[in-house]
Amino acid sequence: MDPALISVTRKKATDMRRQPRTLLGGAAATLATLALLGQPSPVNAADTSYDVLVFSKTAGFRHDSIPAGIQAVRDLGAANSFTVTATEDGNHFTTSNLSRYEAVVFLNTTGDVLNEAQQAAFQSYIGSGGGFVGVHSAADTEYNWPFYGDLVGAYFASHPAVQQADVKVEGRAHAATAHLPQTWTRTDEWYNFRTNPRTTARVLTTLDESSYSGGSMGADHPHTWCKSYSGGRSFYTGGGHSQASYAEPAFRAHLLGGIRYAAGRTKADCRPETGYTTLYNGSTTGWSQAGPGGFTNSDATLASHGGMGMLWYSARQFTNYSLKLDWKMPGDDNSGVIVGFPPSSDPSSALNNGYEVQIDATDAPDRTTGSIYAVKAPDTAARDAALNPPGEWNAFELLVEGERLQVWLNGCRSRRVRARRGSGGR
Repeated sequence: MDPALISVTRKKATDMRRQPRTLLGGAAATLATLALLGQPSPVNAADTSYDVLVFSKTAGFRHDSIPAGIQAVRDLGAANSFTVTATEDGNHFTTSNLSRYEAVVFLNTTGDVLNEAQQAAFQSYIGSGGGFVGVHSAADTEYNWPFYGDLVGAYFASHPAVQQADVKVEGRAHAATAHLPQTWTRTDEWYNFRTNPRTTARVLTTLDESSYSGGSMGADHPHTWCKSYSGGRSFYTGGGHSQASYAEPAFRAHLLGGIRYAAGRTKADCRPETGYTTLYNGSTTGWSQAGPGGFTNSDATLASHGGMGMLWYSARQFTNYSLKLDWKMPGDDNSGVIVGFPPSSDPSSALNNGYEVQIDATDAPDRTTGSIYAVKAPDTAARDAALNPPGEWNAFELLVEGERLQVWLNGCRSRRVRARRGSGGR
């Protein structure tokens, strides 16, 4: 496969002809952090109903915000299709009882809160596909239980006084962070952790230690992360110390996103991510427009409008690479990411010579999300299981190794294909 570009196309899915569209293209690279958006998104469809257990037992410091946190989760449940059971009784941790819940929230727990039998039941629950949400001092819990330490991702080490700080958002294709600006400024108690979870989890937010006093982790200070672990899903946020946190709309939405992910109601790529180079994160330096139409650029988000134009990364070419980008569609629109075409200011060159990984989910099987457009359909079952609906963010990884192209959607592989010129596709 030749050095590559990325292209985003838009058209009505019912029209399978090549109509004028807007394209986004860029030479495929070690990383492109791209946010692609068509129009303002509608309200998300309601989740199917589910059940959440909130556990707030403490054997150490007790936060006075626990009642406010429980009430916030109850409020979120009432508005978002899930029931809430709140308890501080470890006897709820039996295999049969835990099987009732799609997610278990450790809300400001501290110390040794479960006995060995209860630990075994919870470990079995996670192994059976259960979800875990850790809030704030959930990281100050069960220091002598290695499974829990791996599940939460990192243990608490220390904290300075409560103060304002800047939270930097790294991953926006997650329901817990999709609503946040690049810099989220708020007041809380900011944890330092004993280890950095980046090698085992997908870091979603970090703390800017230059914005407050008392940080001890340096330039890479994770604050929120998610991961798949032992068959289940884990989400942790360092926020939530004070009562005021649970009255903040942005923090409540952050917490809701973590619960929805843990409960399997929204998908995200929570694989660890290291060694990437940013091609776009608000600046279009190195990118070139080809053809009509264009892209607005606001808060690290490119929004396409009109025409058959293409924005492509012209600063450098790559051969073997992993390309990552986040995208969202408002409804029945059409976009795609083109790789494997030679540099050109003509958008038709990308369409005629490259291979388009499709975004639109409503077209024909070989022209839907995860497909190589008009060349190869995705694994439909895998794609459907991984795809978030219109109005929610999704994440692509396109892995190019020689003539082989692998497509990952929200951390799940939806298509692997060997592509060569003259195969009839692009």
